[in-house]
Amino acid sequence: MIDVSVGKNPEAKLVLANPEIIHVEGDQREEEGVFHTRISRLGAAPGVRDVRAQNVKGERMRCAAEGLLARAFCHEIDHLNGILFIQHLSMLKGDLIKRRIRKLRKTGEW
Repeated sequence: MIDVSVGKNPEAKLVLANPEIIHVEGDQREEEGVFHTRISRLGAAPGVRDVRAQNVKGERMRCAAEGLLARAFCHEIDHLNGILFIQHLSMLKGDLIKRRIRKLRKTGEW
């Protein structure tokens, strides 16, 4: 499920099954993930990302997205493929975030 309205518009939620990226253009470097770390995403903006999927009724659909929605597609499809956002970071930045997570886990905040 993708909701780029952050809960402000329940009808804006997209529920997609078996999403597949068909075409990408452009790239974008923005903050992402729980630690709001800047990562690059090819095809996230200013170009277009085309996605093919099934809706909740099982009907095949295709949609194009730019900006935040394109980025959300990338992020969620990464989750489905077992990829975490820290895998898009340099080894140094990834290690820093892992250390922060370990620290938060020790204090019970994670």
